[in-house]
Formats: sequence, structure tokens, C-alpha cells
Amino acid sequence: RFGAVMCCCGPCAMYRRSALALLLDQYETQFFRGKPSDFGEDRHLTILMLKAGFRTEYVPDAIAATVVPDSLGPYLRQQVRWARSTFRDTFLALRLLPELDRYLTLDVVGQNLGPLLLALSSLAALAQFVIGGSVAWWTVLTIAAMTMVRCSVAAFRARDMRFLGFSLHTPINIFLLLP
Repeated sequence: RFGAVMCCCGPCAMYRRSALALLLDQYETQFFRGKPSDFGEDRHLTILMLKAGFRTEYVPDAIAATVVPDSLGPYLRQQVRWARSTFRDTFLALRLLPELDRYLTLDVVGQNLGPLLLALSSLAALAQFVIGGSVAWWTVLTIAAMTMVRCSVAAFRARDMRFLGFSLHTPINIFLLLP
């Protein structure tokens, strides 16, 4: 629906051999700020493919088996690792964004600014509660509204109501990942 996928998930991704061969050197020698980087390889390869002019597509009936975290600690480490790769590869994707669907641009910007704004809003609400003794309902309502707008736009554009379920990630961010 959006004309590209920004991260082809490792276990589900398939690439043409000829396309991969063109990018193999760049892929194998990932650097971030002058240092070798070995996290977020699926997102990194996806961005390299898009930069090279290839398309990335979502196949809704694809099935793959993978190992997923089965407890909170490994899940949180996975989420932090994914956040680091999102931040790093956004720099690679900045030149791509004007060529992609506006929703993807909003999503990429939101994935990077969202956690920062969420952290600042949460800290401001906590400070208001500690100092003033009152609950910052405006903060709670703003966070909820922004979450629902983002998820609703994705659900509308993709014509799939399951995107609304992603709104549950906001409380996970606030109470588990931000701390």
C-alpha cells in the first residue's frame, strides 16, 4: 500500500541474488560513526536495497519460523537493539524519504522523534505529579490521541484494522522501554 517496506524482517525476507550481489560489500562492512556495526542487519539491507533503486514489498501470506523472546528481559533487549538500528539507519534513509510515500516519511520521522517526545512528555507529567500533586491529563490525552491517529492512519491506508493493535506499544514504551 505504501510503495515500500522500510524493514524487511530477517526471517521473512527474500532477495534476488543479483540485487544482493550488487550490495554485498556495503552490507558486510556496516559502519556507524566510524565504527563497525553488527546490529539491525535486516533494516540496513532493506535501506541499501531502496537506495539502490530496488523495490521492497510486503507479502501478507508469507510464513516463516523464527525465535522470539519468551521473557521480558530478552524482549526489552531486543526492542532496544531495534531502536538503535532504527536510529542509525534513518540517517541512511533520509535521502530516500522524499521519493517514498508520505506516510512512510511520517513513520520514519515518528520512529525517531516519537520516543524522545514520549520521554519528555512522560517526564513532564511525572514532574507535574511530584511537584504539583496533580495528574497531567493533557499529557495522557495527547499521547493517547497521537498514538491513535498514527495507528488509525496506518489502518486506513493499509485497509487493515489490525494496525490499531500497535497502539498497545505506547504503554510498553512508557513503562518498560523508556526507563
